Amino acid sequence: MAKIVEPLIFELSSPGRVGATLPELDVPPADIPAELCREDLPLPEVSEVDVVRHFVRLSRMNYGVDLGIYPLGSCTMKYNPKVNEVAARLPGFVYTHPYQPEDQVQGNLQLMWELQEMLKAISGFAGVSLQPAAGAHGELTGILIMRAYLHDQGETQRDTILIPDSAHGTNPASTAMAGFRVVEIKSDERGNVDLEHLKANLNDRVVGLMLTNPNTLGLFDEHVCEVSRLVHEAGGLMYGDGANMNAMLGIVKPADLGIDVMHFNLHKTFSTPHGGGGPGSGPVGVVEKLVPYLPGPIVDIQVVGEEEHAGHAHDDEEEMVEVFFRLVMPAKSIGRVKTFYGQFGVMIKAYTYIRMLGAEGMRRVAENAVINANYLMAKVKKVYPLPYDRLCKHEFVVEGKLKDAPDIHALDISKRLIDYGVHPPTNYFPLIVPEALMIEPTETESLESLDYFADALLRIAEEAKTNPELLHEAPHNTPVSRLDEVGAARNPILRWKPAE
Repeated sequence: MAKIVEPLIFELSSPGRVGATLPELDVPPADIPAELCREDLPLPEVSEVDVVRHFVRLSRMNYGVDLGIYPLGSCTMKYNPKVNEVAARLPGFVYTHPYQPEDQVQGNLQLMWELQEMLKAISGFAGVSLQPAAGAHGELTGILIMRAYLHDQGETQRDTILIPDSAHGTNPASTAMAGFRVVEIKSDERGNVDLEHLKANLNDRVVGLMLTNPNTLGLFDEHVCEVSRLVHEAGGLMYGDGANMNAMLGIVKPADLGIDVMHFNLHKTFSTPHGGGGPGSGPVGVVEKLVPYLPGPIVDIQVVGEEEHAGHAHDDEEEMVEVFFRLVMPAKSIGRVKTFYGQFGVMIKAYTYIRMLGAEGMRRVAENAVINANYLMAKVKKVYPLPYDRLCKHEFVVEGKLKDAPDIHALDISKRLIDYGVHPPTNYFPLIVPEALMIEPTETESLESLDYFADALLRIAEEAKTNPELLHEAPHNTPVSRLDEVGAARNPILRWKPAE
């Protein structure tokens, strides 16, 4: 990360300078309506080279997964193979339009159908909809499916969703958006759902339980099948938060654990860019009884036989049978949750990733993610307190409280990590761990990267004891040092204003 002081592009402006020349009009000129014209439009006046150099300098000030390890727990910021981008930019995909008729976009529909089938095979579910545009959007979709199903069963009195205290923070928000109330379920001493607390809250008002598994502590719930059985016996449904699916690929299928509905994070598990790198995608999978309620349209396959193929010449009987991919709405669908067909570009990238790795590769992703996390955990837990000292899955949570350094907090450690060229892990989440540092190395990091990261954490622990101010004032090797984060949140300056 280059230590550069870069002005705003408005501050590079020079009156009269231009960076583009418009071509001659090939249509009749028309006046812009007077009410849309402005005299004071302070756009920057810069040349092309001004623009290019400005944004290249900004890019060198940034940090991303293409530059180094990015251990942001519960977010799976893994390396995204560049071949995914090549596939998503193939002209046949780029130049299709969502209004084109089905017979002109059979290739696109085939890709979507095959992706649905692959997600079904990975998860064990009977049906998948690719519509939802993000993980939390998938959560809301799943809850609406649960509500529609229970209402069809006459269970309209159910208004409560149970959420463990180790779940993702979006779960309560999605629940509230669907109009349900939340009851939090405690974790037991090993980080699992507390079975006795769960039993005490099960009744005929429970819609279901939203289970993040592995949870945000990085722990696979040891009683997941028992949890599912109890919820089902109470008449509820099990929602699976699939954001941590990276740890289970090819090893266990959520449907086999009693999960009824779950969203996938294509932008986490299946290596499509995340956060500012691109849109998300949160397809939802369901068990058989919930298939009619999936949001649509979904892609179905139709076998076209001889009778339906009149007018086409074929040399043999086999060629007389073809398939046709079409968009359908499930019988009791909750409706559309996204315009058109979802985030198609993201689907292409996830499809490419799954096809390239295959079933064996999917399993190795999970195995390596788990091995990397446990290797890193074993190296740092001798210095950083580990509240749940058991085998973790793809991530783990330690406390940012160091012996002999009482004034150091998790935030200080994270800021100092930036000086070592490492993106900070998630801070202060989950809330059940004080001064939490949630760390997920992912399967794409090498042994050397893991050792470098662990050594950095151990050196910072030493610095905390001998020179705590070094941490309090970190980062030091960045374009800007420690920011006033509270001030930035409460008094944001979101647009440039000319100097008075």
